[in-house]
Order: sequence, then C-alpha cells, then structure tokens
Amino acid sequence: MRIVKAWAATSATESLSATTIERRDVGENDVLIEIAYAGVCHSDIHTARSEWGQAPYPLVVGHEIAGTVAEVGSAVTTHTVGDRVGVGCMVNSCRECDACKAGKEQYCTKQVGTYAGTDRDGSITQGGYSTHVVVDADFVLQIPQGLDLDVAAPLLCAGVTTWSPLRRFGVEKGSKVAVIGLGGLGHMGVQIAVALGAEVTVLSQSLKKQEDGLAFGAVDYRATSDDTTFTDLRGKFDLILNTVSANLPIHKYLSLLAVEGTLVNVGAPVEPFTVPAFSLIGGGKSLAGSLIGGIPETQEMLDFCAEKGIGAQIEVIPAEKVNEAWDRVVASDVRYRFVIDAATI
Repeated sequence: MRIVKAWAATSATESLSATTIERRDVGENDVLIEIAYAGVCHSDIHTARSEWGQAPYPLVVGHEIAGTVAEVGSAVTTHTVGDRVGVGCMVNSCRECDACKAGKEQYCTKQVGTYAGTDRDGSITQGGYSTHVVVDADFVLQIPQGLDLDVAAPLLCAGVTTWSPLRRFGVEKGSKVAVIGLGGLGHMGVQIAVALGAEVTVLSQSLKKQEDGLAFGAVDYRATSDDTTFTDLRGKFDLILNTVSANLPIHKYLSLLAVEGTLVNVGAPVEPFTVPAFSLIGGGKSLAGSLIGGIPETQEMLDFCAEKGIGAQIEVIPAEKVNEAWDRVVASDVRYRFVIDAATI
C-alpha cells in the first residue's frame, strides 16, 4: 500500500480538510498516476454533502484527473511511464454486459465510480483531490499533445458529458442547437457544438455572460427570464442541451424544439420535474438523458478537442482554497471551472 496526501470530506457539513489516504499497490494491469491537476465538479459537492444520498466518509472526491504515469503493471501495454494521462468518472466496470461491450461503460450496472464506489477489493474508491491514484489501465485516457494538463482535466467530466449527447443525436454542420446554462458544462457544450458545425444559441437566466457566450462561438444569447425569448425562438432547435441542475419549466423549453427535436438533460436537479404529455406529443418531440460517456468516446473527445484547440476555461487554485471554491461554485461564481494544483496538496 502507498500512503498519499489528499483533501477529504469527513461529514456532510464539515469543510474539506487535509489528510492522508491509502492507495493500493500497482497490480499487473494497473497504472500509478502522479496527479498534476484535479477539476472541481459540482457533482463533487453534491456527493460530499450527501445531497444525492448518504456518502461514505471520510471521502476524497474529484473525477477530473490529469497527470503523468509514474509506474505501470507488468501486463500494461497501453501506457508507459511519463505518458500524459487522465481519469474521468469511472475506474472499473463489469466488462461483460452489452453496455460494456458497446464501449458505453457508463451505463454498466456494475460501473465503479472514481470516488464513493466499491472497488474490486471491496474498499471505497477515493478520487482525485490527492497527489496520486492507482487505476486499472483500461480506464486511463491518453491526453494528446496540444492539450495542457490543467485545461484538459475538466474535459474528463464536463467535456465528455456534453460531447456524448451532441454526437449521439447527430449534431453536425447546420444543426440548430441551444445550450441551457453557461457554466462548467455549458461552456464546454457551446465550444464543442460550434466545433461540430452547429449554429448555437445560449439560453441563460440573464445576459451577464453574453459576451463570453458569443466569444465561445454562439450566434445568439437569450435571457430565459424574458418571456419574449420563448415566443421568438419557438420551434427553432433540433437539439436542446440542458446543462443546469435547477428545476426548470420543461414545457416552455420543449416549445423551442423543432418537429421531432430532442431536449437532452445532462444536469441533475435534486427534485423531479413535471413534463406535460402534450408538450412531447405535439411535434413528436423527445426528452432524453445522457450520463458522462464511455471510455472510447472519452478518448475520441480528447482527440477532437486537441485537434480543434478546445479546452476548459479555468481558474487554478491551491488546495487550501478548495472550500472557498466550493462556495463559489454553489453561488455560480466561477468562469468556468476551478482546477486544483495537486502540487499544493
């Protein structure tokens, strides 16, 4: 076992604090990663504060991990010491079900999360707010040259979470896409959709980030607090990507879809929302969900972002400022992703 430094949650109400945790010895198909940067995702906060169910404490969160390979197991052929690599939201799955065979490990019923999951040895997985992590080689991604590790880290969650539905629903040149929310997920969704050739509109509560949205490539930016937005844009979009975790009047957003358009939800509000049936029936519209992305499509996304020069817009912080950063994430006061410098852990 290896003892490494980390920042952990000890309860749903206490601030994160510095600690040490154990990492398993490197097995024959394992990779030891020296973490350089760990992105801060709102999911980290929801989990550590037991907002999505009781968390196992003490818990180290973080599933946007970028670093370099420090050691590989004897059977590893895909990674070598010194490689620039990343780890996202999963560290294992059953490898045998239809989802796994299709490269959609995120839908495996035995998927093991990077943190708060049950690892193969029965221990609770601990995430990326630490200096090192040991991960099965099959769940380690290569970070291409051209992507700096700090801007690459959030791609392992925010990037693939938006990439997966954009690809699944066939966004391409000429597609009309709306992105609800310009936060950590939304700012990636806009950039990726634009790079795929779509005409993108941002739908946000206010216009305070309008300049940023247009700079990311959006052709329009509308405030959803203004009811004229819903009359002006009625029936316009082939796809609406909802990236926010707030309870929205879904029927109003469904009215913005073109015939047989789809609203796909990647945000995860705590409370259920109401969907009037006629909001779907009229126009043959669809309401869908999407969860992160599989390992093959995550690698595809990283390669695409490197080719197109797309990275997360980040604010790098030392580990001792993580609690302040969490408060700012909850207050939507970040443009657009905090990234922890693991050297400060």
